[in-house]
Amino acid sequence: MKYKKIILAGGNGYLGGVLAGYYRNLADEIIILSRKPKATDGNIKTLVWDGKTEGDWVSQLEGAEMLINLCGKNVNCRYTNTNREEIVNSRVAPTKLLGKVVEKLKEPPKLWINLSSATIYRHAEDRPQDEATGDIGYGFSIDVCQQWEAAFYESITPKTRKIALRMGIVLGMADSAFPRLFNLVKFGLGGKQGDGKQYLNWVHEQDAARCTEFLLQHTELDGAVNCTAPAPIQNAAFMATLRKAWGIPFGLPTAAWLLNIGMAVVGSERELILKSRWVIPTRLLDAGYQFLFAEAEYAIKDLLSITK
Repeated sequence: MKYKKIILAGGNGYLGGVLAGYYRNLADEIIILSRKPKATDGNIKTLVWDGKTEGDWVSQLEGAEMLINLCGKNVNCRYTNTNREEIVNSRVAPTKLLGKVVEKLKEPPKLWINLSSATIYRHAEDRPQDEATGDIGYGFSIDVCQQWEAAFYESITPKTRKIALRMGIVLGMADSAFPRLFNLVKFGLGGKQGDGKQYLNWVHEQDAARCTEFLLQHTELDGAVNCTAPAPIQNAAFMATLRKAWGIPFGLPTAAWLLNIGMAVVGSERELILKSRWVIPTRLLDAGYQFLFAEAEYAIKDLLSITK
């Protein structure tokens, strides 16, 4: 199917690049809203916005099939007061702005996907969490997700279907967590982190992009949707699978106390490593979505195949 126009707000980062690449041959036009200008690349056009105020970009949303909002400061940082404020504002402000704009459009996007995070669920080692039975957790990261989704749902958009896409950790070679974990393996440090029992909810970058088209086509779906592979894997098993795929027989483990030091050195939080995210994409599966990469073993092999 050919689409007329896809809008990627905050689409100048890693996942925005994945989505733009996916839709390049599927859409007549891809509009990226970014704080930094960039030259037009074929049918991919970048418009400058500040994420806070309306501008010339507003008219470009008219007639779009889909708006995907990816805005948000990277959470891979120390949670200082300044960073906490920026993490929240960089998500809430653009979401509220887009809501006000979409409410006023004559021909608004048919679907608005607002990125959220699967970390909204509690630390879970006892049972999986899905959209219907999952327990919302507590702490700063969960507060961010709740404020983010609340800002998304507060706008009234009867002509625009809305989905809060609770995304897992996107696996790709270009950026995000995978290259960092791969580097640990290459240098012999790819053992378990902490006790290794914490679950990693992940999704291959191709499924992260492909499921957005699936959601566009399945008009019966709205509200919260988990975007994670259907086979979460514990940290120790994931690292062992990565080592095996690269042909490294061993990897030094990292104790939880040592993670405290290491994460402070690199300027991040140990929650990103030690929280158990056991999240299942029940709504996607029930609607018939078939993952290209359902198992971590095959996702890892696919990603490593382009490095050899």
